[in-house]
Amino acid sequence: MSRNVTRYPVEGPNALWQIYRTVSPWKGVKNFICIQAARYCPILPLKNWIYRHLLGMKVGEHAAFGLMVMVDVFFPENITIGDNSVIGYNTTILAHEYLIKEYRLGQVLIGSNVLIGANTTILPGVTIGDGAVIAAGSVVHKSVPAGAFVGGNPLRELRRSDSKTEEDAHSSSVPASEE
Repeated sequence: MSRNVTRYPVEGPNALWQIYRTVSPWKGVKNFICIQAARYCPILPLKNWIYRHLLGMKVGEHAAFGLMVMVDVFFPENITIGDNSVIGYNTTILAHEYLIKEYRLGQVLIGSNVLIGANTTILPGVTIGDGAVIAAGSVVHKSVPAGAFVGGNPLRELRRSDSKTEEDAHSSSVPASEE
């Protein structure tokens, strides 16, 4: 599964020098202040309120953002997080890339019951399916199917989840006399 981004070529200096042709500088300042408040906020309902109402993100019920999570400053409205998902400490979620000759924009769709480990970077245009687990320190440069356990840089599948839970697998491997 690849990324779904829209590419916009630029003429002249690199695309980052031209950012305020695509985004209002006032939007950038407002979003930066709101994101910094949310990054340090230890109150999950307040964090989610900031993301939903001040930044325009779609955040599901009981989604939990760890401290220092950095969401996209310029396009946070392109980020969707499903119900009951956990975004680990210091994770970065980007919905844009400004390169030399172009910039790219893409929706980031994170499903429900997803676990994203600390210090992960999620690039624009990826979808992370329901129930997926992303190992800490990963770079998510491509979409992740539902139920997958992935990690690393480059991202690779570490183990595929099956219909049994870890607890079911453990209890079925322990003889009844040892329980």
